[in-house]
Amino acid sequence: MTRSRPPRKCVTCGDAAVAWTKPRVDFCYQCLPGGPLIPPPCSRCGSDRYFNNGLCDTCHPGAPQHPGSCEGCLAWGVYRKYRWRCWKCRWWHTHYIKADCNYCGRFATICELRACRLCWEEACRYQLPGRNPDLAFATRFGQQLFLADFAGPKPKPHRHLEPATPPKLSRLPAIEHRQDFTPVPWQQQRLFDITPIPQQVIEKAAAITDSALLKYCDEIIASHAAVHGWSTKQTNDVRRSVRLLHATQDTPGARINATDVLKLPKSHSNVSAISTIDVLAAAGLLIDDRTSTTDRHFTRQIAGLPAPMTAQLRIWFEVMINGSTIAPRRRPRDPKTAKLHIRALAPMLRIWAAQGHDSLAEIKSSDIIAALPAPGPRRHHADQGLRSVFGILKARKQIFINPTHGVPHTLTNTNIPLPLDTNAIRAALDSPDPAAALAVALVAFHALTSRQIRGLTSRPFPWKQVNLAPQTLREDRILHEIRATNGDIRRVCELFGLSVEGALRYAATLDHTDSDTTGS
Repeated sequence: MTRSRPPRKCVTCGDAAVAWTKPRVDFCYQCLPGGPLIPPPCSRCGSDRYFNNGLCDTCHPGAPQHPGSCEGCLAWGVYRKYRWRCWKCRWWHTHYIKADCNYCGRFATICELRACRLCWEEACRYQLPGRNPDLAFATRFGQQLFLADFAGPKPKPHRHLEPATPPKLSRLPAIEHRQDFTPVPWQQQRLFDITPIPQQVIEKAAAITDSALLKYCDEIIASHAAVHGWSTKQTNDVRRSVRLLHATQDTPGARINATDVLKLPKSHSNVSAISTIDVLAAAGLLIDDRTSTTDRHFTRQIAGLPAPMTAQLRIWFEVMINGSTIAPRRRPRDPKTAKLHIRALAPMLRIWAAQGHDSLAEIKSSDIIAALPAPGPRRHHADQGLRSVFGILKARKQIFINPTHGVPHTLTNTNIPLPLDTNAIRAALDSPDPAAALAVALVAFHALTSRQIRGLTSRPFPWKQVNLAPQTLREDRILHEIRATNGDIRRVCELFGLSVEGALRYAATLDHTDSDTTGS
């Protein structure tokens, strides 16, 4: 199900949603210049709980109170504020793993019997006294949907039940505490990719009584569980997962592929793939051969393009992600930058392919100017992506000329930073909660970024207590410095880690406000 994104926050208070998205307004009704103003009633239901674009906090699809279907059991009546999960699915999400359901085929959170909660609830409806739920019988004709959080308590089954099928993974023998271990530096390649029989793997894992790799991992699992607050079940599931992986190794004692870990939930119960990957990475035993989200996004965006153009784009993408050690040398870029560029370039690439261009070497400056979107953020991102792509291809001698040299640069659309109310900052600094007061002080006096604050253990908590956004508080601190130094760009860049372009954004406020004293 496609979920609508919530609107942006007000640039002044940082708490309420902006009044309108189209046309764009950067303030809520309380913070509009000349306000506060009384928002209009909801255009759909007439409610006075205004949220955004003329709708209230229930009718707007991006509001936290907008109802929808549970992503786990598809029950109707859950809200965005609870991450689209009903109360029982919230419990399932923290105790079970995600994999394909054996009965309906959905990719969802499944229990130990490899059934999603929708199939499990359907089986419980047909459960006979003294019998286990028959999932295959109950789900043969589909499932009955229901309303979220309305199911009452079910009668407890009798104590004497038939054995559950399929059987649970048997408990494996304990292994002594860790010892020093060095993984085998080589790995035997597979001639044939054969899926092992689960019962044989369990028997082989149960027969392991002495293994340096398992001894090495055992204490790391225990310490990892203590740091992250794992339950006893999750800790035991990770231990089982490591044992099963060790039993299926082609090269005993070698590092383990992440893709092999992700295959475990398809053939075994009582395993934890994601937590096992974290433990193996901490132990230095992981080969992360997973396809990253950036790679998958890039592959989707270039699907259907001509083969020569696709090959050129892959050269650019490889240099962006991994950098280049050959001249001209280039450092790796943030994967988010590559995703932003290819997303902005995809519409233009498809236009050129539809016009009969098979290679980017055929593109001229006139083609770029004709395909660029209207002025705005999309045009700026497309302009940056084009210059990056053609610059790398020209350096790799994939094209003869760089057509972006004849295209004017697209300037960014920047807004003007506004100062915060001094009383609001002072009240936040005097917060009775120590964590909130500390976080506000770090940003108000030292202008830390949100990413730097992210390292603190109470990252999301303090800002909910003081009703301030860290980015607006940081901007207020930088505005104070730019005015105190009378626009010293170099000092602001060195003090706050800004680029020259970013510092000029704050220096431009000196032309708009002469002696504003409302800031901190």
